[in-house]
Amino acid sequence: MNSQTIESVEVLIDRPEELYDLLNEAEAVLRQAAMAHGSAGIRVTRHDPARYTFELSDTVPYGETREQTGRAVEQP
Repeated sequence: MNSQTIESVEVLIDRPEELYDLLNEAEAVLRQAAMAHGSAGIRVTRHDPARYTFELSDTVPYGETREQTGRAVEQP
């Protein structure tokens, strides 16, 4: 059986009251993926108040979540 690990999640906020629930849900999904990966932490990029990207990152220590504001490095 072939399994894939989720490596990133994009969160788009339509209603401000959803913000914290959607961000917490995205972090929980990536936390499970990080556990499967075993050596990556989670980097959260806030692009604007309605758009966030959560991604596994080898530059973030395993078990940690780091936030940054601005544009994430695009992957080809």
